[in-house]
Amino acid sequence: MANTFIFDDSLPVAPLKLAALEGCSELAGLVNNHIVSFRRNDMEELLRRKGNLSYRGYDVDSYILNLTCYRFGTGEAKAVINESIRGTDIYIMADVTNHSLSYTINGRVNYMSPDDHFEDLKRVIGASVSTAHRVNVVMPYLYEGRQHRRTNRESLDCAIALKELVQMGVKNIITFDAHDPRVQNAIPLNDFDNFMPTYQFLKTLFEHDKTLKIDREHLMVISPDEGAMPRAVYLANQLSVDMGMFYKRRDYSRIVDGRNPIVAHEFLGSSVEGKTVLIIDDMIASGESMLDTARELKERKAYKVIICCTFGLFTHGLEKFDLFYEKDRKSVV
Repeated sequence: MANTFIFDDSLPVAPLKLAALEGCSELAGLVNNHIVSFRRNDMEELLRRKGNLSYRGYDVDSYILNLTCYRFGTGEAKAVINESIRGTDIYIMADVTNHSLSYTINGRVNYMSPDDHFEDLKRVIGASVSTAHRVNVVMPYLYEGRQHRRTNRESLDCAIALKELVQMGVKNIITFDAHDPRVQNAIPLNDFDNFMPTYQFLKTLFEHDKTLKIDREHLMVISPDEGAMPRAVYLANQLSVDMGMFYKRRDYSRIVDGRNPIVAHEFLGSSVEGKTVLIIDDMIASGESMLDTARELKERKAYKVIICCTFGLFTHGLEKFDLFYEKDRKSVV
């Protein structure tokens, strides 16, 4: 019924195309397969009822756009679209944190940084925006999302990036669990969709652990810092359980790796003794804060610690997590 409601009263905006950058090709393939199946199975009834409607480019075998990003020996690049896109509705998919891709610059191997991925995204926009009906960007991890506000004389990179995309002609920006969705205030007249993965967290959690008891006596939601409070509050309300939070006490007299080092994690909340606790956040970067939080909870006699994060970046590798898990494999998931 929901599918019929969506498409019953209007035609599609334009023929669809998925422009997948190299680092996001696998995800784009899954999306493409889903759309092909969805449109063929769920639109047959509508077409029978509506008669011969014009759905040009609507029912095809694949919506993946044929494009290539060429790299020169100097490290410079260009995007080339190898098919017509006139009048199409293009969704460009980019994973700016895919560090597995590399290219050669002056004979040396260089791995792609978020800046490289973002530049490739702009190249595809530049190659398509003049003839496409509409250009949209799907960016699962919001580029420079961690630098979302200015507290000193510093760059505000996420806001600048959003304004740059809009100025190039992008109509919609879609992301998942932005570090701080208020960054959309940089482009208040344009669409910015931020989808939260709370349902996916709960679905995976309940499928993985059938022994969980969802009540105040056995379960508690924990925010690892003040920034994750809205996520923890929402999840705790949905499950009707208590929540607690940690706040990071930092040494503001020093800067290490671009930030003030954490001195201690202070806990605010009721007792976690004997309870399963869910730590929820948007990302795991180095993992230092998350492991410190889990350690503090175990010292407070929590029965089991479960970590729910949208993006596992693991910038310093997985060794720390492996050691922590082996140390107490029955208590930390």
